[in-house]
Amino acid sequence: MFAFASDAEIVNTNSNSGAVMKKDGYQFKQFGNKYFVRVDKDMEIVSVLKEICKENGIAAGEITGLGAIKSVTFGFFNPETKQYTEKTFNEYMEITSLVGNVSQKDDEVYLHLHMNASGKDYKTIGGHLVNAVVSATSEIIISSEKGSVGRKFSEEIGLNLFDF
Repeated sequence: MFAFASDAEIVNTNSNSGAVMKKDGYQFKQFGNKYFVRVDKDMEIVSVLKEICKENGIAAGEITGLGAIKSVTFGFFNPETKQYTEKTFNEYMEITSLVGNVSQKDDEVYLHLHMNASGKDYKTIGGHLVNAVVSATSEIIISSEKGSVGRKFSEEIGLNLFDF
């Protein structure tokens, strides 16, 4: 069952096809444990996914997607310095692969996402996804699982690791 924000709208409640939840900038339809998400033009993907997970109590799951973007920031983790460096690309690109997982850190939604994207030169770039702004549309599937997976910072590694 959906947990809606006050500005959300249920568009269709046909029990055979699932309810459609629509909000400014995105909408999704749920089938069992899967959420089929459409992120609209000019929306930031990571924040939309966090909002959906938070509002629907998704504490463990997988994310896959594709689409078109006009801006993206990737992070690269250097294991020697234990630091991320970020680089932003402001150009039209196709998302060739968006993958990741949903977990929890400090009782908040924690997304770990990686993405590849290619531009008009057909060369692909990618890395840890910090943020991405949609240029046309993005189609993403969140597969939720019952239960919760936590995260805990590892001093040795320098990252927030799964905490079972």
